[in-house]
Amino acid sequence: MLIDPETIYPTRPDCTDAPKSRFKPMPRRTLSPRRWKLLFNEEGCLDAAGMIMRVQRGGVHPNIKGEVWEYLLGCYDPKSTTEQRNQLRQQRRLEYEKLKTKCREMDTTVGSGRVITMPVITEDGQPIEDPNSTGEQQTNNGPLTKEVIQWKLLLHQIGLDVNRTDRTLVYYESQENLARLWDILTVYAWVDTDIGYCQGMSDLCSPISIILEHEADAFWCFERLMRRVRENFKSTSTSIGVRSQLTTLSTIMKAVDPKLHEHLENLDGGEYLFAFRMLMVIFRREFSFIDTMYLWELMWSMEYNPGFFSMLESNTGPPNAKDENTLKQCGKFERKKLQAAKQDDQIPLSVFVVASVIEARNKRLLGEAKGLDDVVKILNEITGSLDARKACRGALTIQEKYLTTVSFLSIPIPLYGKEMQIKIICTFLNCR
Repeated sequence: MLIDPETIYPTRPDCTDAPKSRFKPMPRRTLSPRRWKLLFNEEGCLDAAGMIMRVQRGGVHPNIKGEVWEYLLGCYDPKSTTEQRNQLRQQRRLEYEKLKTKCREMDTTVGSGRVITMPVITEDGQPIEDPNSTGEQQTNNGPLTKEVIQWKLLLHQIGLDVNRTDRTLVYYESQENLARLWDILTVYAWVDTDIGYCQGMSDLCSPISIILEHEADAFWCFERLMRRVRENFKSTSTSIGVRSQLTTLSTIMKAVDPKLHEHLENLDGGEYLFAFRMLMVIFRREFSFIDTMYLWELMWSMEYNPGFFSMLESNTGPPNAKDENTLKQCGKFERKKLQAAKQDDQIPLSVFVVASVIEARNKRLLGEAKGLDDVVKILNEITGSLDARKACRGALTIQEKYLTTVSFLSIPIPLYGKEMQIKIICTFLNCR
């Protein structure tokens, strides 16, 4: 049975300017609840290849998004049985409760159904009394450790961001749902001390918190997503984590569309800082809430590798690309990446999706952009009008062209002089 996702994730009636969803479940293409059940054998092992094939074709039915996302993000091994998953799920829920209890001991707001939006301590760890508090917020006696101070300094920033996240959705009219998102992010900030919390993480966590019924399951699913993107949030006094992806984006655009890249460089846009937001929160601002979820599951299915679970659990490297059985169960993007000559090239699909979005506006950028402000204006106009499926198809095309270009440029041409080599390379790059 096909369901309109907007009936499951309704928008507040007063939010008339919210982007409209373009995604509609498609019969015989979208992964339905019935088809999902048929992908498991008697022991409960999943046919991973069948899963990604259906997701790549038409996304995931709203009623099973949570379950499917747990697999796409590597929470569970597709070869695991029902009993093994139940045991692991229970183990993780207990672990999350221990972590949350620890956070509650440091600040009783955690788990209370409330959200902190005002600073609770000073930079040197001195408590700040909230005039609206009940006097129970501070539970520690004596000086706080550096780690606790670092964590407590984040609490109000998380709260401010939570109150701004997806406020067009009816779901967040509930204080309980806001507090649930805040709890997940505060616990994560305690667990990941290197990153803690950064703006944008609430945007990534929100869909997961909504689609997974149990809070602990949502936490571990978000934790798996952060393993993929946490480098984006690393920053120092001189650089930001996503900068490396922007540099990679520049390299890709220079290879696949040197004319457009040169034009952007001439406009002082060669560092591609205008694409910062797209990469940081994976298009949360450019797509509607529903279309963002569709885009994400398309991307994750295309990047899927059946070895994700064991890789994440044991911190090992990617499976051997020569394993044909592994390749058959990988998504389109992952398969091509494993087969590429440069095995150390770990460019995420999101970078190619950004390149696809930029390349699709080639004519407008070349014809209308006379300054960097024009570039930003043209790209800002895509909000609410992007087609997730088309963007992913374009990303695969650009990946193919980029890998072919890189492979071509790595081949020595000893039979020709330098001028002829340059002519051949330039002719190749401009063939589209």
